[in-house]
Amino acid sequence: MDDLRPTDPARIGGHRLLGRLGAGGMGVVYLGRTDAGALAAIKVILPEHAGDDDFRARFRREAEAARRVDSPWAVPVTGADTEAERPWLATEFVPGPTLSDVVVRRGPLPVRSVTVLGRLLARALAAVHAAGLVHRDVKPGNVLLTASGPRLIDFGIARAADATALTATGLIVGTPGFLPPEQASGSATGATGADGADGSAGSAGDVFSLGCLLAYAATGRPPFGSGAVDAVLYRTVHGAPDLDGIDDPGLRSLLDRCLAKDPDERPAAADLDTLIAEDVPAGASADWLPEDVARIIADRAAALLALPDIDATVAVTEEPGPPRPAPGRRRFLFLAAGGALALGAGAFAAVRLTGDGADGGGGDGAPGGRRLIIGVHADLTGPLSAAGRAQERGVRLAVDRFNSLGDQPFRLAVKVLDDQGDTARSARVAEEFARDPEVIAVIGPTGDAAAGAALSTYDEAVLPVLTVSALLMAFPPRANGSFFQASPTYAELSFPVVNHLLLRPDVERLGILIDRSGGQSAYQAGYTINLLTPQLTTGTTHPRVVPAGTTVFDPVVTDLLSHRSDALYYAGDAAGAAKVARILAEQSFAGPRMAQHTAMGPEFLDQAGAAADGWECVAPFIDATTPAAATFAAAHRKRFGAAPAAWSAEAYDVAGLVARELATLAGAASKAATAGTKSATAGDKGPSAGATPSGDGRPTRSALTTAIAAARYEGVSRSYAFDEERQQLVGQDAHLYRVEDGRLRYVGPAPKPKS
Repeated sequence: MDDLRPTDPARIGGHRLLGRLGAGGMGVVYLGRTDAGALAAIKVILPEHAGDDDFRARFRREAEAARRVDSPWAVPVTGADTEAERPWLATEFVPGPTLSDVVVRRGPLPVRSVTVLGRLLARALAAVHAAGLVHRDVKPGNVLLTASGPRLIDFGIARAADATALTATGLIVGTPGFLPPEQASGSATGATGADGADGSAGSAGDVFSLGCLLAYAATGRPPFGSGAVDAVLYRTVHGAPDLDGIDDPGLRSLLDRCLAKDPDERPAAADLDTLIAEDVPAGASADWLPEDVARIIADRAAALLALPDIDATVAVTEEPGPPRPAPGRRRFLFLAAGGALALGAGAFAAVRLTGDGADGGGGDGAPGGRRLIIGVHADLTGPLSAAGRAQERGVRLAVDRFNSLGDQPFRLAVKVLDDQGDTARSARVAEEFARDPEVIAVIGPTGDAAAGAALSTYDEAVLPVLTVSALLMAFPPRANGSFFQASPTYAELSFPVVNHLLLRPDVERLGILIDRSGGQSAYQAGYTINLLTPQLTTGTTHPRVVPAGTTVFDPVVTDLLSHRSDALYYAGDAAGAAKVARILAEQSFAGPRMAQHTAMGPEFLDQAGAAADGWECVAPFIDATTPAAATFAAAHRKRFGAAPAAWSAEAYDVAGLVARELATLAGAASKAATAGTKSATAGDKGPSAGATPSGDGRPTRSALTTAIAAARYEGVSRSYAFDEERQQLVGQDAHLYRVEDGRLRYVGPAPKPKS
């Protein structure tokens, strides 16, 4: 949740406003509280849309539709004024996570949770259909979880069964991956009956969408896959659903019936209540949910106590970029940012963040309310959490800077999702980013394995992804070239290692110890150094490889030294590096000692103790506290109250690169449109397609991918350019660090060979 801005109203329709829950191109969603203390989510339409008769008619229809739904499993409307100068709609505030939030964070739900979910949502849909409505956007993001059961939200695109559609012919309305075949085909022609006889989605379409939702809850993935919209829609219409892993016969049979291609073969929502043999929750008991989900719900409900009192709104000068939320409110702000108030067909949805609970940097507010989102796919709570959080902060600073500049064609916001360093979660994070139409680019993932697990989804969606810390030499094949490694690979980092260790008079032979406990990164680094040494120098190597799990290194270190190794390079993990450091100290080895940068963290320093002094590493990240990065470091300290950590400057740079290319594309599209308008009377064909904007004038993901591939960018940490064939960073610029007095200190740029 953002703080209220000076231009925001203090009250709307008897509600005291407490903050902003989300915003989009059509309006703003506020958290409000009545004088009696009831909380509400209040959607307020922007003035430019309030003057549009068609838009106002649609909003009026939404309010009327939502009022007619009477079910304990659907969030009720508590007030509305569709004829006000700025129309608004208020619904009850539900302090619960969305189903999509829960599945992304913890994975699939158990069978009982899924069947209870199905039974109660079927009752909600039965109430919707009994009111003569069709929801048309039943999806995980529109279901909130509470202890007493789920709540269906968002009637923003619901319409009366006998209404005339306000949307254009052939427009797909809803969310790909959760649409019925008759809706995915885009064949709606206008007025429709409840059975959807014209090819648009009727009540049977809601049942199909419910089947997709339950399959997602049970497996953690959409039943018709993810990626490019056209591909998802094609599979929905022509393919069989992916229900692998659902072994319960009752649930499998239910999903088969709901997901029938023929609407006439699906059960009615009212009939599902009798087809699902599962008890419903008693009162506020959360026993229908796993313990970890119940704990999330309980924490978010308790966080309501942290709400601020109803005080007068104070107008303050807005700083460039959003301030950090006050400590006393952080728990509730995390609740509000958790996606629980997706009220407006996606355009009004609060940006869903995980991690430290901070709000999205930047936001909307550009002319026309245009907003684009940069996603941060990071490990925030797993083994690489320090790097993930540093990268998140770097991206937020870049967005702050962009939004603080005047005359921008749009505003940027940040959406952060935590994969916890887990490959399965990484794949789900990629699916969520790919499905979000406002996400134009992603920075991350943090780790090698997480990147590999996410690449196919990002590539299929042609969603440009820039990673600064996934450094493998090769990732799975990809067709669309949207994945950019914005940092040297482990192989490229081997060049400065060889230059530093062997282009010196006191080293003739390099001992290389490859510890397979370090995984692929250790193998690639050690192997490449061994390969490059005779090609780049007159020196020789003596390599040794030990299996993963090796705990006794004395024999292999003795062997390396007995073969007259003047210097030693260790490729592996921190524990192995510490053991090798202690052995070398005991043997009074005074030659150069280096380790892979992945091993030279706090664990190495702690376990090696005094033996760590003198060890060096070549790393792809700069020390952003150096004079060359002074401006960035000052901004970081002001924003976060701390010096920038490793990887923050690199993330800042690539986010800045993305922002610059987006602005260039948007500017080119605007100029082309202006030129096309001026030349239309002369018989020209209209604006050039060079900037390839989307239908609303926004740059497209594919256009941005092309722009990044051709970009040259001077950042705080390095110069950025990408190899045309593999989209890998051109150049081997790296940085040298040395342990001194128990601390890893920055020495400077890693040495390059003399010309």
